[in-house]
Amino acid sequence: MIGKKTSLILTLIMTAVCILFVLPLLIVLMNSFKGQFFISDEPFRFPNADTFAGWRNYTAGIEKIDFFRSLFYSLFITVTSVVLLALFSSMAAWYLARTEGTASRLIYATLIASMIVPFQMVMFTMSKMANLLRLENPVGIVVIYLGFGAGLSVFLYNGFVRSVPLAVEEAAQLDGCTPITAFFRVVLPLLRPITVTVSVLNAMWIWNDYLLPYLVIGTKYKTIPVAVQYLQGGYGSRDMGALMAMLVLALIPIIVFYAFMQKEIIRGVIAGAVKG
Repeated sequence: MIGKKTSLILTLIMTAVCILFVLPLLIVLMNSFKGQFFISDEPFRFPNADTFAGWRNYTAGIEKIDFFRSLFYSLFITVTSVVLLALFSSMAAWYLARTEGTASRLIYATLIASMIVPFQMVMFTMSKMANLLRLENPVGIVVIYLGFGAGLSVFLYNGFVRSVPLAVEEAAQLDGCTPITAFFRVVLPLLRPITVTVSVLNAMWIWNDYLLPYLVIGTKYKTIPVAVQYLQGGYGSRDMGALMAMLVLALIPIIVFYAFMQKEIIRGVIAGAVKG
């Protein structure tokens, strides 16, 4: 049992850690309601009667970067990529977990090895291939995200699938289900915790990704991270008020999504990474 003093110390430490994580978000939120020149002079002070700018930063930022257009592209790319990653990765992991053989082990090892390769090592080759294959559009970049996200997703799913008793699938097949039907009706519902984990991890990565959309689809289909970059003007000038406001708007969807899904995240990570 943990003593009262130890419990108090742990509580204080965790409170301090939480403050360290929340403080940057609070600073961005505060500064999004300040006039541009006050952000640099008084970045850590709450807005007052002199520094408060109301909603001007938000309206200016939305107009300058065409925020809702970028929001549409970000939502389309993120939602489509996350759904397809969850579907295809779960099917691949199930097949690899249930199939014994050299080919299955080699494919699984290749997927795991892909997690080790840094993106910077392949980004120029990837950009050239995306150009050759005409993937420089919102649909094409989804295909690229499927490739980059498959390694971790299959790894997590594979560990979880191995914890599902094979007898469950055999019973379903005795009742007349084909292997594919058994997967969708029996196995996939059991994968809900790890599916939530995979979805959250991939959603946070894809939603906040800047480099891949910038390299592949550039300025024609600007996602929110790429669009926010254009609030920086020439010679290093930037509209800090609008920048802070757009960062707040960009954070809201992913924070809400994470808040709704947080109960399943740790459970899914532990089950997917340890079992098997």
